[in-house]
Amino acid sequence: MYNIKYHNQDLSSFSFLITGGAGFIGSNIVEYLLKYNAGKVRVLDNLSTGKMENIEPFLSNPAFEFVEADIRDFSACEQALENIDFVSHQAALGSVPRSVKDPITTNEVNVSGFLNMLVAARNANVKQFVYAASSSTYGDSKKLPKVEEQIGKPLSPYAVTKYVNELYADVFAKVYNFNSIGLRYFNVFGPKQDPYGAYAAVIPLFFKAALNNTPPTINGDGNQTRDFTFIENAVQANIKALLHPHQQNKAEVINIAVGENTTLNNLWNEICKIVGTELNANHGPDRAGDIRDSLADISKAQQLIGYDPAFNLSTALVPTFNWYKTQNFSNLNV
Repeated sequence: MYNIKYHNQDLSSFSFLITGGAGFIGSNIVEYLLKYNAGKVRVLDNLSTGKMENIEPFLSNPAFEFVEADIRDFSACEQALENIDFVSHQAALGSVPRSVKDPITTNEVNVSGFLNMLVAARNANVKQFVYAASSSTYGDSKKLPKVEEQIGKPLSPYAVTKYVNELYADVFAKVYNFNSIGLRYFNVFGPKQDPYGAYAAVIPLFFKAALNNTPPTINGDGNQTRDFTFIENAVQANIKALLHPHQQNKAEVINIAVGENTTLNNLWNEICKIVGTELNANHGPDRAGDIRDSLADISKAQQLIGYDPAFNLSTALVPTFNWYKTQNFSNLNV
């Protein structure tokens, strides 16, 4: 992966902090930066959802540094930001169902932790602050495609926390002249995404089910749509946003997706074809807090940072499947 270069600058003189860098998206950003010889790549992660196995290949790299700490600890945030130029803030408690079950912890990590990072990054005078926003912010808005300036009311505690991040970022731009770019991810998937646990995402769950020849359970009728976004597209967005020229008093938010959507039923059928199995999915009740339909307008990201997704769902499912095969997930229980 990452044979396409998404930057023009020499990265060897720059230092990067990736919070949540042992997680799915964060560790892929780390992989890209080290592949292209970044001067320093520091990861801050408490390993609550991130995994050491995601960053073990980097431990012998002299440009890599791992700090096991929690973004809810302000002093840890300050220490992690020493001598850092750019911040990619990926640390968060994801999952709508998790937030429905435990809104307090979700708020502590996603709001208080985010604010800690904002304050510490402002104090450290970093060159750019990029953070993981979410398409969940569109809430109950039924307008398609989703345009950044038109959102609805949040449908889950998780969505509330991600919207609060955007509000804080906007205030910090206006009050402190602290600039940032929020990336509203739309259903990111790909290598290193965990198919285990109560809050696993749909694509790894589908691959795990197909590899084990066991029907998955789809929440609802399966005709809900998603704009699935391959991990390399998300990494591209982070790199381009991090190196985007500084803008005064600006807190931008942009959609990171492909601009194409598919139903969960179609997704399951495509995965069955790739794996070589024929199974009918089971259907359960609708899941509380879920958005029904999702499709992104990516024109703002294209114009602002030159975002140009190189992979769509059809081109990215096979490399994702190939990665899951190497992990021997088919030998483990669903």
